[in-house]
Amino acid sequence: MKKIISLAPGRTCLFGDHQDYLGLPVIACAINRNIQLTAVENETSVFKLNMEDINEVRVIDINATFEELEPRDYFASSLRVLRRHGCIPTVGYDITVKGDIPINSGTSSSSALLMAWINFLITAYGVDCEVTPEFIAQMGYASEVLEHGEPGGMMDHFSIGVGNIVHINTSVPFSYNIIGTQLKGLITGVSGVPKETIGLIGELKGNALLAIDIIKQNFKDFDLHKTELEDIDKYRNYLPDRLIPFFEAAIKNYQYTKEALKEFDKPTLDLVRIGELMNMHHAVLRDLLKITVPKIDDMINAALRAGAYGAKIVGSGGGGSIVVIADPKKEDAVVAAILAAGAKEAYTVTVDPGARVI
Repeated sequence: MKKIISLAPGRTCLFGDHQDYLGLPVIACAINRNIQLTAVENETSVFKLNMEDINEVRVIDINATFEELEPRDYFASSLRVLRRHGCIPTVGYDITVKGDIPINSGTSSSSALLMAWINFLITAYGVDCEVTPEFIAQMGYASEVLEHGEPGGMMDHFSIGVGNIVHINTSVPFSYNIIGTQLKGLITGVSGVPKETIGLIGELKGNALLAIDIIKQNFKDFDLHKTELEDIDKYRNYLPDRLIPFFEAAIKNYQYTKEALKEFDKPTLDLVRIGELMNMHHAVLRDLLKITVPKIDDMINAALRAGAYGAKIVGSGGGGSIVVIADPKKEDAVVAAILAAGAKEAYTVTVDPGARVI
């Protein structure tokens, strides 16, 4: 019996939250928490998916074409996308899914499951083009965002598919490059407050795009990619008060991400400087975009008091997780402080090499 084990890591966003839908760059990394999908050929015409962690079983006909998609049904949308690339299921599999990525916490458990599933399908049935980490990432983005018309970007799929620490240029033409394979002192803290993704991203994205559109109407040669911090005051007067924070946040987060990229280009990482930039980035997410909740702020303050260099909320916000950079010698103290501040979980993580079949 053919057996396939497909593994996909979670991810954390180091810099660039709420940037990828504006075509601005992101620095993210895959982390060593993962979803593992173990598939054994069953000589039937169904996929029988046993999702142990959520105590759910799903049966999918391998010949289903899914003319209509249910919201957030990524198993179906990826089958639909991959069929267009010549991936045609011919035999069923019994599949067990389990993982240690906290669900709905901002570390991409749903995208990791999707990427593990896509990698399994491609391994089992093949596709009619070259399979690269980039191709798998593109299939993930198409299946999750494009097929469902969701407001997200490409960060999750590329950080999970390509692995390591990756700088993703989300504007057209899209590009990415791996800028590191390890980062010491990396910690994740999970608040236990479920994040609110789709509505929140849609609202923030809409406001940011509206602000940029108003500026473009007044300044024909306006280019978001060439705007500096000192330009904010020049443009502020053209915006209604309610849109100023979204515009300011876009410019500031972009600057901090560019500064961070310079740090990652250095042969020896200055964790203190990276932490400072992370704190500046978090201040924008907290004060301008207002995506934090009290428990997240408590966890971050506790981490910094315990000797972390920097900390920020991760992802869409409204709950979820934080990422922390700490002195590697103080990791245990920082983890303990985050837990004492009410976190559901906190743990050290390392950079992961990305989605793979083992």
